[in-house]
Amino acid sequence: MKLKILIVDDNPNIRQLVAITMESLDCELAEASSADEAIKLLDNFKPVLIFLDVMMPGTMNGYDLCKHLKSTPRYDSIKIILLTARGQKCDIEEGVKAKCDSYMVKPFSPLDLLEQTKAILRDSTTI
Repeated sequence: MKLKILIVDDNPNIRQLVAITMESLDCELAEASSADEAIKLLDNFKPVLIFLDVMMPGTMNGYDLCKHLKSTPRYDSIKIILLTARGQKCDIEEGVKAKCDSYMVKPFSPLDLLEQTKAILRDSTTI
């Protein structure tokens, strides 16, 4: 069975970059441009990993969605990598408070993203 990965970012170029970077993994991808759109996809798609932008339009930002997922029993095992242009110490601390599994600052290296993804998934699945 293929790994399911959800990419949530309001920037289509970032979604495309992440999707291309994940091509080497045997995975099925879905995309959302907001936290609200991502929530609508969750129950049917059932991802093992979410790449989540912090600053997005809608009722929730990435921190809010991460907190929601990590505090909801049916979603709390989903791994979350926050991808954001916000790289200050206080921003990273906010990601830690939201219980993200990793925090990467844009612009990021696709190779670093792939390695980080493999490391996180290695703990819970076989790649």
